[in-house]
Amino acid sequence: MSTASLPSVLFLSQQDVARLLSVADCIEVMAEAMAALARGEVHQPLRQIVRPPDAKGLLGLMPAYIGGSDPVYGAKTGGFFPSNSAIGLDPHQGCVLLFSGETGALLAVMNAAEITGLRTAAMSGLATRLLAQPEAHRLALIGCGHQAHWQLQAMAAVRPLSSVKVVGRSLASAQAFVAAQQPAYEFELEAVASVEAAVRDADIIVTVTSAREPILRRDWIAPGAHINAVGSSTPSHCEIEPALMGQASLFVDRRESTLNESGDYQNAAHAGFVTPDSLLAEIGELQIRRHPGRTRSAEITLFKSLGMALEDVAAARWLYQRAREQQSGTWIKP
Repeated sequence: MSTASLPSVLFLSQQDVARLLSVADCIEVMAEAMAALARGEVHQPLRQIVRPPDAKGLLGLMPAYIGGSDPVYGAKTGGFFPSNSAIGLDPHQGCVLLFSGETGALLAVMNAAEITGLRTAAMSGLATRLLAQPEAHRLALIGCGHQAHWQLQAMAAVRPLSSVKVVGRSLASAQAFVAAQQPAYEFELEAVASVEAAVRDADIIVTVTSAREPILRRDWIAPGAHINAVGSSTPSHCEIEPALMGQASLFVDRRESTLNESGDYQNAAHAGFVTPDSLLAEIGELQIRRHPGRTRSAEITLFKSLGMALEDVAAARWLYQRAREQQSGTWIKP
């Protein structure tokens, strides 16, 4: 292919991504992406993590291929730096690259932090739509860092929330989050001092923390609750007590990722509470109705979210199409 025939490359900043893609739209993008995975239309190796022992953060390399009528390759490459939160930066940094599945030509370079936040929350929204009880309306949001506002939007998009209890690293941080978010919602947000106080009567629970030890206990969870365990995405992090992992009905974005990368799963497995057979289904299998999901009103369901390249690439493909339609973003001729 000559240089003259190469397509212009789209660059989307964080602000561009936020303007073009809402959490509600991203839920539908994730629904189709998970269905494609379940149908066998996706090729995706495990992510590669570069984690030097003396470094402040890590670098992740996450490639994927999505087939079908509009095939694309893509990859997210970027860092996770937990200490960024203390200086006002998103812990997730990097870019998503999108390539033509027909020619391999580079199509787009997009801000990864905004895409990561949107697609992670959208996956929680999709899991909640598929697994939470239809009348679920009381939310407990555990963690109020960079991911929290997207998670709140996702829960509000799929269930008729009446109240939200928020827990942070401190009561003051939870109160600041509530003050910032309350004007956008008609239901009441309340800052509370402990995880137990937040989750005791919750229908939906979202954990989005950087905890390395369990913060959510089995004895605190009401019958019929649905849990989105989001914050722990490496073997060294853990939010969920092993006994709760053992008693909940477990659903995942991808079995292979969970077995190899989830600290929540691995801790529970080492304690003898779960085995690979405990992973009842992937979210895509629920989406295409290969598995029924919740079968009892009193059942505690838990979606163990890890995130994967497919989610980033699917969001990037959608953003590329929308940006072309609207002539948005910055287009650079090679």
